[in-house]
Amino acid sequence: MDKLLAWEAVSDEKVNNIVNEILTRVRNEGDSAVVEFTNRFDNTQAQSMADLEMSQERLQQALDNLPQDQRNALETAAERVRSYHERQKGESWQYTEADGTMLGQKVTPMDRVGLYVPGGKAAYPSSVIMNAMPAKVAGVEEIIMVVPTPGGEVNELVLAAACLSGVDRVFCVGGAQAVAALAYGTETVPQVDKIVGPGNIFVATAKRAVFGAVGIDMIAGPSEILVVCDGLTDPDWVAMDLFSQAEHDEDAQPILVTPDAEFIDKVEASIEKLLPTMERKEIIETSLRLRAALIKVTDMEEAIEVSNRIAPEHLELSVEDPEALLPKIRHAGAIFMGRFTAEALGDYCAGPNHVLPTSGTARFSSPLGVYDFQKRSSLIMFSDEGASEMGKVASVLARGESLTAHARSAEYRIKD
Repeated sequence: MDKLLAWEAVSDEKVNNIVNEILTRVRNEGDSAVVEFTNRFDNTQAQSMADLEMSQERLQQALDNLPQDQRNALETAAERVRSYHERQKGESWQYTEADGTMLGQKVTPMDRVGLYVPGGKAAYPSSVIMNAMPAKVAGVEEIIMVVPTPGGEVNELVLAAACLSGVDRVFCVGGAQAVAALAYGTETVPQVDKIVGPGNIFVATAKRAVFGAVGIDMIAGPSEILVVCDGLTDPDWVAMDLFSQAEHDEDAQPILVTPDAEFIDKVEASIEKLLPTMERKEIIETSLRLRAALIKVTDMEEAIEVSNRIAPEHLELSVEDPEALLPKIRHAGAIFMGRFTAEALGDYCAGPNHVLPTSGTARFSSPLGVYDFQKRSSLIMFSDEGASEMGKVASVLARGESLTAHARSAEYRIKD
């Protein structure tokens, strides 16, 4: 199991060196370095950052010119994601103790966040919605989106999604130079408080490097799906659910866990039957060969034990009564319950966020949400009586730590 799940996301020395050079130059040279790297890596001919910024009119044009079915689908998805995340908003609170001391918590949104969106052929409008909408719901004042346009290739759906999601500014920049621009700011690109969104190894390495100067969402590994099945779901459905993550990239990990040995054989047969029909069959085939597993367990209890050990990004409970299993699930990014709940629905339009912890990090991490764009400040206001009583407590503890100034600061407020 350890060998199956092993995934090393750390960049090699060559990648680190390239990224460090880019970060340093963008930090020192600003716009000129961003333009230079963008022209070099994305085969563009920009003269200045002005050539790399998309206007709001251009975003609106992309939305207006979409085929009606695409616009309807995008609007439906955006509204469902917004509605779900509205329920996540944290609220400020406070309470007053008997002596008049007030304690509480103030919740405030971040001022400005950066959204990295993959571009070119690997463009995901769904990622725009999933990253921008919770920031918007949280009350973030300004959302800056960066998206590479290699060879000038622009994805209209991505621009339309940015328009629908309330993105404020869009720059056609990608790679480590985009991360650096967001993290440090340039003459044109404003510095942000947090960077979210998926990217390649250079983007992931850059995000890791700038963490501390800004916040980041996570360092995501390859996509994963774990299907726990009782053996009664259509094997074609299960095979295709496994494909749905395997087609992301060769390192994606699809796993089936079931107590039914015959069902494993049926799913294998479905895989062999359906694979030749897939547009991305080479990628799926590589993912299946390198990282897939069909695991036979003794019963559903052991299936859940295996699931909790894996802590998958996506967990499908493809069983008759998924709610009966739910209390036993301890670690999973998102839980898809029942035979009809394909993971793909969660990627696009179910409502919950599709930015999820990978590589076992669901043991301690959660899906991206409104709370990732809000900060909490503690509120403390002592009355004179409260300050006197708690000053005695603080004095004893401070002197026990040999911090005399702490003790005397508290003691000044103690009533005689």
